[in-house]
Amino acid sequence: MGLRTLKRYVQIAFNGTAQQVRRILPQIPYDPRIIIEAGTPYVKLNGMAGVRLIRRMWRGLIVADIKVTDGAVKEVMFAAGAGANAATVMGSAPVETLDYFVEFCAKHNMYSMIDMLGVDNPLRKMHPMKNRPDVVVIHKGRDEESNRRNIIRYKDISKIRSKYDSLVSVAGGLEHDGVRQAFFNGADIAVLNVVAANDPNAGLHEGSNFRQLFASILNEVGN
Repeated sequence: MGLRTLKRYVQIAFNGTAQQVRRILPQIPYDPRIIIEAGTPYVKLNGMAGVRLIRRMWRGLIVADIKVTDGAVKEVMFAAGAGANAATVMGSAPVETLDYFVEFCAKHNMYSMIDMLGVDNPLRKMHPMKNRPDVVVIHKGRDEESNRRNIIRYKDISKIRSKYDSLVSVAGGLEHDGVRQAFFNGADIAVLNVVAANDPNAGLHEGSNFRQLFASILNEVGN
């Protein structure tokens, strides 16, 4: 199923251990509106083996949040070989890297996602690109969550849509009840982090009843 088949998606990001994935992922019911993310800390800890683990356990869409900054061709191949349907590149990377990334994602039948963390003007960054990404991620970083003045820049969604036919994903400090706000502001994908008990950041607490929680989350996703 393609990303444009449905109107909205919720993306669940695992940033911890393989044991966390083994324990929680079976509690998440398969639904085409749910995307599972192998988060950056998870990939750094578990490598591509961690992505392959998620693929064995999940038959839907999987994002490898590898945040490419250079060497896009090989990194896309790593993610594709591990079974990911999508991967991420940093919007702060050189335009050449962004173009290679989008091009080779398409060649490997993967969705290209540009993470605009730390990019002041996403629209300006995309302007010189030859290849357009499938998804643009408007992202408030985890370290930024401690600064209440930093917010998810929802205003960038309409700016991007005015020029490009890319889907827009929003990430950064969303609780499960923040999904509605993300969609109200025009997002196509809302990203929720699975967080450990000692994690000060917002997200879905790893001790939650995920079967019960997803009934509420999917109600907000709609479709």
